[in-house]
Amino acid sequence: MGTLALAAKITHVPSMYLSELPGPHQGCRQAAIDGHKEISRRCRELGVDTIVVFDTHWLVNSGYHVNCAPAFEGVYTSNELPHFIKNMPYAYPGNPALGKLLAEAATAAGVHTRAHDATTLALEYGTLVPMRYMNADQHFKVVSVAALCTVHDLADSARLGAAMRAAVENDYDGRVAFFASGSLSHRFAQNGTADQYLHKPWSPFLESMDQEVVEMWRRGDWQTFCGMLPEYAEKCHGEGFMHDTAMLLGALGWDGYRGRAEIITPYFGSSGTGQINVVLPVEPQGERHAALHR
Repeated sequence: MGTLALAAKITHVPSMYLSELPGPHQGCRQAAIDGHKEISRRCRELGVDTIVVFDTHWLVNSGYHVNCAPAFEGVYTSNELPHFIKNMPYAYPGNPALGKLLAEAATAAGVHTRAHDATTLALEYGTLVPMRYMNADQHFKVVSVAALCTVHDLADSARLGAAMRAAVENDYDGRVAFFASGSLSHRFAQNGTADQYLHKPWSPFLESMDQEVVEMWRRGDWQTFCGMLPEYAEKCHGEGFMHDTAMLLGALGWDGYRGRAEIITPYFGSSGTGQINVVLPVEPQGERHAALHR
């Protein structure tokens, strides 16, 4: 019997890497980096052996996919923002056995999912940026789940998350963390205005919606949030259509979840987008959670 030991919604903004480098923006994302380090510290205290990242930078156009190679190593440059993340080395152990269990459980729950263990598929920066600050010593194994799902239903992603938690708790001998790696609103600054929005959301409307969502999370009002998630994801440009968030909430009980979010890094704007690091308490499975993965 395994354990889902920690759940979090996390940022992966590339300006975190830029923040390390000498220059005018050095230190600009220290709060986000410190938040990642705090989440890593908690995972270590809880005995987590593997981190599963729902990655909104891994785009898929058909089905659901798990990258569970035995190991990941390379040098990464972002094709989206090559002037922010360039020549970033990485090396992390994988967990093929867990990845296969997760995919099999999701498929058995009616959400067809493929595990890729014998693969040259690389990690995307929704996984690589958090791991840089949480896992530099390769303490944790890493599994990545595609969460930029272009033609998928949020309800299916929630069912996938529920099934993956059940797989951990019923079939895995270890302790696991689930991270939803993606922003809140995700409307990048218009070309030519990036410097003006380096530390701002794109509009007062998007910022106010994000702040209201954060307050719902703090209150534990997941019934309201889950009900509005499809429209929020569409109208507020949710990153990856917020499939990462649906996956995480599916694992926690969806609209039956009652945990109150703990803010680790307060909400901040970054290149027009809305960002945060929050830990969501893992509560015992309830009837609603069980129904999601049947």
